[in-house]
Amino acid sequence: MKKLTLLILASALTITGAFAQKDGDAKAILSKLSTQYRSYDAVKTDFSLTIDNQMAGIQQKQTGTLIARSKTNKYKVTMLSNTAKPTVMQEIISDGKSQWTYLKDANEVQLSDADNSEESFNPAKIFTLYEKGYKYLYTGQQKIGGKIYQVIDLTPEDAKKSFFKVRLMVDKVKNQLYSAQIFDKNGSKYTYTLRTFTPNYKAAETVFAFDKKAHPGVELVDLR
Repeated sequence: MKKLTLLILASALTITGAFAQKDGDAKAILSKLSTQYRSYDAVKTDFSLTIDNQMAGIQQKQTGTLIARSKTNKYKVTMLSNTAKPTVMQEIISDGKSQWTYLKDANEVQLSDADNSEESFNPAKIFTLYEKGYKYLYTGQQKIGGKIYQVIDLTPEDAKKSFFKVRLMVDKVKNQLYSAQIFDKNGSKYTYTLRTFTPNYKAAETVFAFDKKAHPGVELVDLR
């Protein structure tokens, strides 16, 4: 679940290619979305994650925060507890060279080399997933709470992926990603909904590095 959270989040938020057999309307919407995103230095978003598998009787909800600076492949993902007063349960941080995965329950932080390859799942590439490795189809508009959202289905070209579809909803007026739903082959659905979005967020460089002093007694596991 720990690694899966990062992979799913990256899949959902890393929306960039070959356009054969791909829908023109979807391409126009997604290109506009990624162009706007690339104009920002850094962004911050608060999101909710719902995990649903009716056959297995699973329904869970979590909240989290993402801060990303795509131009330098830097990001910080914070997952919070599902309690009245949410606390940090997990953090995934990268300065573009190294990646730290902090697990509160184990009081452990795992250090590894950052994977900045095109094939990697990298939250810093937020909103640019469609550009490589996906076919996409515009399926129409949906109205929620008085707002109009454009719905696009992404299908991975690699049949070995653990999921078979990603459904994106884009705010038509704001030109912002509203939600991403991942359909897993095991019957699970993972829905990320962006609750807030702050463009050109002022993020200090210290945000993208693990602060060991702020986590007394934490065990460092070097996986490099």
